[in-house]
Amino acid sequence: MRWKKASHQRVLHPASVGSAAVAQTTRRGFALRVILLFAAAWTATLTAGMAQTPYRVVMQSDLKSFDPIWSGAYIVRDYGYMVYDTLFAVDAEFNIRPQMADTVTTSSDGLVTTITLRDGLEWHDGTPVTAEDCVASLKRWQARDSMGQKLADFLEEYRVVDARTFEIVLKERFAALLEALGKPSVAVPFMMPKRVAETDAFQQIGVYIGSGPFMLKTDEWKPGEKVVFVKNPRYKPRNEPASGLAGGKIVKLDRVEWIWIPDAQTRVNALLAGEIDAIESLPHDLLPLVESDPSVRVVPRTVSNQYAFRMNWLVPPFNNPKIRQAAFMALRQRDFLEAAVGHEKYWRICKALFTCNSPLATEAGMEGLLEGNAEKAAALLEQAGYDNTPVLVLHPADLGALANLAPVAKSQLERAGFKVEMQSMDWQSMVNRLITKRGPPAEGGWNAFATSWQQLDILDPLMTPFLAATCAKSRAGWPCDAEMENLRDLYARATDAAEKRRIATEAQVLNTRVVTHIPLGEWYSVDAVRANISLPNPLPPIPVFWGIEKK
Repeated sequence: MRWKKASHQRVLHPASVGSAAVAQTTRRGFALRVILLFAAAWTATLTAGMAQTPYRVVMQSDLKSFDPIWSGAYIVRDYGYMVYDTLFAVDAEFNIRPQMADTVTTSSDGLVTTITLRDGLEWHDGTPVTAEDCVASLKRWQARDSMGQKLADFLEEYRVVDARTFEIVLKERFAALLEALGKPSVAVPFMMPKRVAETDAFQQIGVYIGSGPFMLKTDEWKPGEKVVFVKNPRYKPRNEPASGLAGGKIVKLDRVEWIWIPDAQTRVNALLAGEIDAIESLPHDLLPLVESDPSVRVVPRTVSNQYAFRMNWLVPPFNNPKIRQAAFMALRQRDFLEAAVGHEKYWRICKALFTCNSPLATEAGMEGLLEGNAEKAAALLEQAGYDNTPVLVLHPADLGALANLAPVAKSQLERAGFKVEMQSMDWQSMVNRLITKRGPPAEGGWNAFATSWQQLDILDPLMTPFLAATCAKSRAGWPCDAEMENLRDLYARATDAAEKRRIATEAQVLNTRVVTHIPLGEWYSVDAVRANISLPNPLPPIPVFWGIEKK
C-alpha cells in the first residue's frame, strides 16, 4: 500500500492569547492536524483502492496491435470498443441508431446526408471532437474495410459544414450508407482525432486517443501478460438506455485488466480460484469443469460464428481457380466442427454463405460441396494440372477456437492429393503475417489459413469481408474478380428485399466457381464469469465492458 502525502494543509494562527497558551494550542493543533492528515491519507488510500478494484478477464487472444482499422483481428476490434466510439451503432434488434451523431438528415434524392455530432464530445486529452476528426476517420476506415471501399466508389466528397457538422455527398445513391457507418464489426468505423486518423491506413497508428468509455494505460501494458484500461471520466453517454452496441454506455467498472493466460486449463483454474473474473470464449471441452462449480456460471453467446478457409490468390497453387475449386470439394464441414468445438449443442453444419437462419440463407450452388469428396477433388486437381506445389497452411496454435482447424484442413487436402505443410505460430503473429506478406512461402508468405467470422460480419455480400474481390484492396488473400464486384455494386444499390435476396444468391453461386473463401460450418462461443459479476441482459453481440458490475 502506498501512502499519499497531502498536497497542502490549512494552518490556523491563534491570536489574543499568551505565549504559553499559544504554544500549547499550537502543539495540540499540530497533533490534531497530523491525526486529520493521517485519517485523510488512510481514507484516500482506501477509496483509491476501492475505485481501482480491477475486473480481470482472459480474452480469446493476446493483444499486440492497437489499431482496429489496420488489423482485422477480433481482439483488436474489442479493444476498439473500449477506447473509441462510433457515429452510429446497432441496437439489440440490429437497427442502426445514432451514437456520436445527434441529428441525421438526407436529401430527397438520397445524395447528401448531413450529420451533426452531439454537443460536448471530447477526446481523452480533453480536446473537443470535431467534424474534421470524423471525416479523417472515415477516409482512413474506407481504405481498409470492404463496405467502406464500396462506399468510396459511390462517394463524391465529404464536406465539413462547421465544427460539429459534416456532409456525405454521393455520386449516386448508396442504399447501405447508414449500415456501413454503423457496422458493428471488422472493420468498425471508429472515430479518432484527425492527427491520428491521417496516418496511412496501411501503417499502424502510434497514438491511442479516443472518445470511448475507457482509456488505455500504455504505461501498464505488458506484452503477453496484461493490458489495462481505466474508466474515461470525460465520456458522455447517451441519455437513452443501452441496447446492443447502441444507447447509453454506462461504465460501472473503474479498471479493466485483460490478462493473457495461454493455457486453457490454467485459465479455468484461475477462474475457479477467483484469480480472474471472466473468460471469453471458453474451450467447449472444459465446460463440465465450469458447469459443476457454483461459484461461476456459463454464459452462451446468441450470435453464431462461421469457420472459413481462405486462400492466397496471388501465388501458386491457389492462383488457379480450378485448384481452389478442388479445395472446396475436398473439405468436409463436420470434421472441422467436431475437432474444433466437439459438443454438438454448440455447432451446426451450414452451407449457407451468409449463415443459416438469416434473411439471405440458401444452399443454392452448394450441392455436393463441403462433404469431403476426395475423389472428385483429385479429379479437379488433375484437370488443373496441379504439380505438387506445396500448400503452406498457417496454424494459430494459441487460439483455442481455431487451433484444431489447420490440422483438419491439412488431413483433408492431403487425402485429395494436395501436398501440404503446416506452420504453427501465435494468432497475433499470424495476423501480422497475413496482412504484410503477399509473396510465396519461400519469401515469408503463405497459401491458406482457417479462421472464424461472427455472423455480424457476414450477413450479406456487401459486408462480408472475404467476399470483397477488389484485388490489392481486398483483405488477406487478395481475390480479384470483376463479376463478384458487379454483384456487390448491385447489392449496394438495391432497396427491395426480394432483389437483395436474388443478388445474394447469385453471389453465393458465383463463389463456388471463383472461391474467395470456403464456409466450414457454424458454431457458438461460450463465456464464463464469476457468480458475483452482473452482466447486461440481453448480452451485447460483441464483448464490451459497459453495463458490467462487479459486486
